Amino acid sequence: MTFIQRHPVEAGLDAERALLDRIHSGEQDCGLLFWQPQEQALVMPRRLSRLAGFEAAQAHCQALGWPVALRDTGGEPVPQSPAVLNVALAYAVPREESELTRLETAYLRLCDPLCDWLRAAGLEPGLGEVEGAFCDGRYNVNLRGRKLVGTAQRWRRRPGDGRNVVLAHGAVLMENQRQAMVELVNAFYQRCGLDDRCRVDAHIALDECLDEVWPRSADLWQRYRTTLAGLGLRD
Repeated sequence: MTFIQRHPVEAGLDAERALLDRIHSGEQDCGLLFWQPQEQALVMPRRLSRLAGFEAAQAHCQALGWPVALRDTGGEPVPQSPAVLNVALAYAVPREESELTRLETAYLRLCDPLCDWLRAAGLEPGLGEVEGAFCDGRYNVNLRGRKLVGTAQRWRRRPGDGRNVVLAHGAVLMENQRQAMVELVNAFYQRCGLDDRCRVDAHIALDECLDEVWPRSADLWQRYRTTLAGLGLRD
């Protein structure tokens, strides 16, 4: 499955930035990246590095074998490990699309192929918040009322033609590492003096529902390629 790139977490985040940079510069109009971390880390927005207890929390996570990495998107801490498949879908927004709905449209372009893929495997996905999930959001992809995929976006405006460009990102929990991940996020919150807490039973991994989850991702890749082709953009 060579379409999945395997990176250290920092290199994977850099690959996403590079993809968005190419769209922003006008080198291409759309692109797709699937990547799997080679090791584990706790990834969070840069703003959290300004918390009073951040250095102590970072040292604790490092001691647990989960170094902290900072990302450009917002949200809350998200564990990354070889159990996760990252999907980055980037494109220049077609001129005819509404400014008012472009955020929702980008989330649906990310989530719809995922949901169709899950339905084709005999599952019943949904979208929405899940109480107790880390980095919760309205566009989680859920199974059985539990969070499977977390989503985020990053936006820029292209100077050459004024078009908006977006990178929509999804992190799919392919293998069950829920217990360790939730304990890690809660430990970070505790050492930063934050009241937030996550629950293990708010999450679900795909291998709890299906066998042979990684070979199935080849079909997911093709579904995203079809989505980009339907936009008529230059890859």
